[in-house]
Amino acid sequence: MNFSELGLNDALLRRCESQNFTEPTPIQAKAIPLVMEGIDLIACAETGTGKTAAFLLPALDAMIRERRPGVQLLVVAPTRELAMQIEKDYLLFAPKNLRSVCLIGGANINKQTKKLRDGVNTVIATPGRLIDHVERGNLDLRTVKTLVLDEADRMLDMGFLPQINRILSFLPKERQNLLFSATMPDSVKGLAYSMMEDPEFVEASPRNKPARTIDEIAYSVPGNSKIALLLDLLENEDLEKVIIFTATKRGADRLAHILNARDLNAGIIHSDRTQSQRERELRDFKSGNKQVLVATDIASRGIDIDSVTHVVNYDVPSPPEDYVHRVGRTGRAGRLGQAITFVSPIEELAMRSIERLTEKSIERVEHPEFSPRAVRKRTLTALAA
Repeated sequence: MNFSELGLNDALLRRCESQNFTEPTPIQAKAIPLVMEGIDLIACAETGTGKTAAFLLPALDAMIRERRPGVQLLVVAPTRELAMQIEKDYLLFAPKNLRSVCLIGGANINKQTKKLRDGVNTVIATPGRLIDHVERGNLDLRTVKTLVLDEADRMLDMGFLPQINRILSFLPKERQNLLFSATMPDSVKGLAYSMMEDPEFVEASPRNKPARTIDEIAYSVPGNSKIALLLDLLENEDLEKVIIFTATKRGADRLAHILNARDLNAGIIHSDRTQSQRERELRDFKSGNKQVLVATDIASRGIDIDSVTHVVNYDVPSPPEDYVHRVGRTGRAGRLGQAITFVSPIEELAMRSIERLTEKSIERVEHPEFSPRAVRKRTLTALAA
């Protein structure tokens, strides 16, 4: 199948050709015809398989054909990085007369307000800043024809749900709802169905599973030996472009400080960093100025860098769905990648939850110097001496 067989507008087909998009990915082939029919949709697919284009292309097709005034498409995402990535993709495909704005916290609200007052067809936003603009009277969402919740499992969990319900109150009842994600717990799936009109459910790959292009291994390591193991891998193994995930902002700061003291040139992203700092770190990482990016889960959704060779879970993530999103930063667009998880004895239970979710046993390996056995042996030797 090629894009022309999906029935897209000629202008969009030319845009696809200019970006060397010739054959739709499985999620695009399944989702685009359904979205063009105007039905509600829940779509699950592995990260890096083209989910963004699967909702942008048919939404743009409808806007080109219908030429309605006002905001027609609203895309809501959980992180600033993801919202910015969606707008970047939007600008690749959208004709110049279909204008967009990206509404995220940390960015200049006056510039956003000016764009809104000049008129836009598409709003891409994080929940807090979106609500702020509506309540200030800068934005009218009563013309929205299509609502997209990207990373829908995160958008519908208890952290974001009150904001999502508030946003829904601003929208017309008659609209199309599209939910896209790589993971979809049954509890969230049930909630999604309750806010939609007889939705279709499509999967282009098994739900809650990392891409097959990702090699997954787990090191059994005492918690106090994790930093030594990480330094050994970074300094002695072929890890070219690495994202390291930590459980906390403080842990990320500490780890980045240690890596930079060892001249490993690490950037850092978490929610306490300013928007300009986050954007600068991403640019440096993408360009190769920095080999390592240390991040909390704020970066597990939305960082689209095809050349990431390794993801390291310095801390085992919880809930287990976060593991799928973290490791999905590598092995994208058909490329090979490796996901390495450091598992201390106290984290074994969380690791087993991940294996149950993904229905896959992740290979355990032991480093000869930093395994629990090696550390225990050195301790006993020291005590005996």
